[in-house]
Amino acid sequence: MKSVRIGFTGHQGLDAGTEISVLVALEALLSQVLPVTGISSLAEGSDQIFARAVLDSGGTLEIVVPCKEYEQTFNSEIALSNYRSLLSRASRVIELDYLAPTEEAFWAAGQRVVLECERVVAVWDGKPAVGLGGTADVVEFARKRGMQVDVVWPLGASRK
Repeated sequence: MKSVRIGFTGHQGLDAGTEISVLVALEALLSQVLPVTGISSLAEGSDQIFARAVLDSGGTLEIVVPCKEYEQTFNSEIALSNYRSLLSRASRVIELDYLAPTEEAFWAAGQRVVLECERVVAVWDGKPAVGLGGTADVVEFARKRGMQVDVVWPLGASRK
């Protein structure tokens, strides 16, 4: 059976309760489309939750690394450690040609995730992007391409 290629975009800075409800929602969504290949940039927050859910479902990961200095973007040692661990489990890594972590690099990575997949899952509160390449921008890019976008934002979800 052919793996469904699902690209991911989503918010960082989820509160602890939201992280749990997002994980449950992602596990339920992924269980309906197995086998799955998840495509993500492994950003801190919901990207890492998605990646773990993909692996826990028996799926494979493909990672789009926005820039060479991407590890500088992680705010905690735990998030950085999770990034490195998940990256080591990827079946494919695409590193973009940007040096520094900039909005342009993140926007290019979001577009590349969409171009690599058949459908998109977004952990998104429905609000406009704060900076170029945010979740809203990636959702809009996917929708303009006519792709299915599954939005996950559980009741009571919030950001820090």
